[in-house]
Amino acid sequence: MRVDALFHNGRFHTQDPDRPTASVLAVLAGRVVAAGDASLAEQFEPARRYDLQGRTAVPGFNDAHNHMLFHGINLDAVDLSSPPMRTVADICRAIAERAATTPAGEWVIGAGYDQNKLAEGRHPTAAELDAVAPGHRVWLKHTSGHMCTVNSLVLHDIRDTPVPDGGALVIGEDGRPNGLVQEQAQAMVRNLTYPMSVERMIAAIERANRQYLAEGVTSATEAGVGAGLVANSPLELRAWQEARRRGVLDVRINLLVAVEALHHLDHHHDDGEIFALDGGLHSGFGDEWLRIGGTKVFSDGSLIGRTAAMIDPFEGGGCNCGFFQTEPELLRRRITDAHRSGWQVCTHAIGDRAVATVLDIYEQCQRELPRPDTRHRIEHCGVIATGLLDKVKALGVIPVPQGRFISEIGDGMKAALGLHRTPDAYRQRSFLERGIPLPGSSDRPVVNGAPLLGMHDMVNQRTASGEPFVPEEAISVAAALRAYTAGSAYAAFEEDRKGALAPGMLADFVVLGEDLLAVDRDGIGEVPVLATVVGGEARFDRLGLGD
Repeated sequence: MRVDALFHNGRFHTQDPDRPTASVLAVLAGRVVAAGDASLAEQFEPARRYDLQGRTAVPGFNDAHNHMLFHGINLDAVDLSSPPMRTVADICRAIAERAATTPAGEWVIGAGYDQNKLAEGRHPTAAELDAVAPGHRVWLKHTSGHMCTVNSLVLHDIRDTPVPDGGALVIGEDGRPNGLVQEQAQAMVRNLTYPMSVERMIAAIERANRQYLAEGVTSATEAGVGAGLVANSPLELRAWQEARRRGVLDVRINLLVAVEALHHLDHHHDDGEIFALDGGLHSGFGDEWLRIGGTKVFSDGSLIGRTAAMIDPFEGGGCNCGFFQTEPELLRRRITDAHRSGWQVCTHAIGDRAVATVLDIYEQCQRELPRPDTRHRIEHCGVIATGLLDKVKALGVIPVPQGRFISEIGDGMKAALGLHRTPDAYRQRSFLERGIPLPGSSDRPVVNGAPLLGMHDMVNQRTASGEPFVPEEAISVAAALRAYTAGSAYAAFEEDRKGALAPGMLADFVVLGEDLLAVDRDGIGEVPVLATVVGGEARFDRLGLGD
């Protein structure tokens, strides 16, 4: 039999229960034809033959919740992550350096800062930014994506703009805005540069694409496009399509369309209520490279920003219980309309009050408008009481937590929650023990999104300071790998073509420098990616497959 490619002399962990290991993989039209031992190679006549040199290969990594476009944009911004930033003064110096090479009047944008990791334990102020970047508009994006800090020029630009519901301009001791902008109020800042051009978005996608392939990512879900807080332009769908057409997007993408982009459409009375994109498009439209995967809905904020909707106040925060970005009754209407119209609903909910509210709405939707196998999701599902876990299972809801949060922002989450609530945060084992699917995801650029780093944290459960997070929620390396492959595929209704290397499945896999299932757990994040194969073609290659 003639095939396009034959990959041999490998050690494949296929995740196919019928054949869990293989040394040879045959590929035709981008899909696996067969997997087996060395004798299998004699059955095929390949157009191309690739020697894996005895290396280990696993199914391609699939990030179930990320912001690839934002990450590509942030690669052009001043890097304010910690390390290297240790103090507010470090941030100010970095902004001053960029301002010195930026023409007067233009924007100076930084990204990735976290006040929890700064010695002062606070955000920079507008006055501090004014001092180091006079004549520039300065915009510092918080790593969480749920707040930002701006200087006085930006505050002046937005002074007459009404603050949106679900957002806030923080007031300083002098009674004036101090530069910190929270949640939906960030739209006031974003709108000063909105919309972004299609060409700039394509360039950002191309930059991120290269990094994702180098980290073994073959699929990803883009968590919010087209409208709302996380949008860069109403034309984002076009930018993604054009990036794919030009050949600068080699990662398979599921797009979660922001609920704000949907609207009620005229329809025949036989068709029922339609809440969708023009033409009635909803979940599932597209192909194996680029498709609409669901609708993204925001309910609340973040833990480290202390804006997530909590039942009880944050630790040391007085009476601050966070807040809803979307008022609960509006949230109910949006989710119900999307459910009725056939969408997979993917709702951001981090605080325990937000998670409980979203579960109640999903339950009401299924009771009043039953649909089989909806796989509605709770993005992050950050804090959930034990008593609600069985409800998640009964409703078939898919939680989408981020293991990488444990290391990078775990200390900040523990400080916000206190020791008594931290065990309810970012569960993993609790889901698996109840038979609840567990995807793997990063929420990049909130944290470093390399999947192997995410798996490392899922297994080790240690914060950046070395403190344990929730050791009881630790899972095995094999379970973490399944999360980043089969788990993420299931969360996107793609388990029929992703998550395993078996006949009929997409030929997407990663070649590693060490056997991930045999390496010491402290070294998981250091396992090198040698090659990333998507559709049977090496899109990233340090192994010399193409030689």
